[in-house]
Amino acid sequence: MASWQWFHRLGSPRWFYEKTGAWLPWLNAVALILLVVGTSWALAFSPEDAKQGNSYRIIHIHVPAAFLALAGYYVMAISGAVGLIWRMKLAFMVMKSAAPIGAALTFVSLVTGAIWGKPTWGTWWVWDARITSMLILLFLYLGIMALQSALQIRETADKACAILALVGTVNIPIIYKSVDWWYTLHQPATLKLTSAPSIHASMLYPLLTMIVAFYVFYAAVLIAYTRYEILRREARTGWVRDLVASRTGEAR
Repeated sequence: MASWQWFHRLGSPRWFYEKTGAWLPWLNAVALILLVVGTSWALAFSPEDAKQGNSYRIIHIHVPAAFLALAGYYVMAISGAVGLIWRMKLAFMVMKSAAPIGAALTFVSLVTGAIWGKPTWGTWWVWDARITSMLILLFLYLGIMALQSALQIRETADKACAILALVGTVNIPIIYKSVDWWYTLHQPATLKLTSAPSIHASMLYPLLTMIVAFYVFYAAVLIAYTRYEILRREARTGWVRDLVASRTGEAR
């Protein structure tokens, strides 16, 4: 019973807003430190690759962005499912907030992949299975954002976007397994849970640092977006009016 009470309390927009206010400064600080350390480590101390030279260093942006593009889609889809099943307003707010962040990360992944592909493959773009499925992921994110904006009734928009997000999850395992299922120029995964990493420790550790940095950064941005969405949707509630009034009074 206690666990269900905690679950429903977490679904309260007011509870989430009040609790997460104290988290953001810490998340921002940790993300900034990790990004600075990871970037400096990758650019200044990590050795040059024997085959790819210095062009491989872009993986420190490309790989974390790709990881978060996939993981962020699951965050969005699961939030939509929670909203559909338990009718939690906060879940739909998280779903909506996750879409533009995921779209931005997917775009960064595609652009950095193209920059890496030019010196490695001799071309900016190929209709490779991995790249094409990532492009589909970008369209899914953009489609959810467009659908959210097109439908005027909020409840209808939330449900429609949640259904689209859930349907789109079929693309995630396709992205992950594309290099194994089809002939592809894209190299196999460098990091796997089932086997040792195929990258030297001197390159692995800064990459892992950047991955953790991106995850912390993602959490901070998602919380910030969700807090904004809470204020926007709950603008007519008493607690938001009191909050705005208190801040206006402080500003004076």
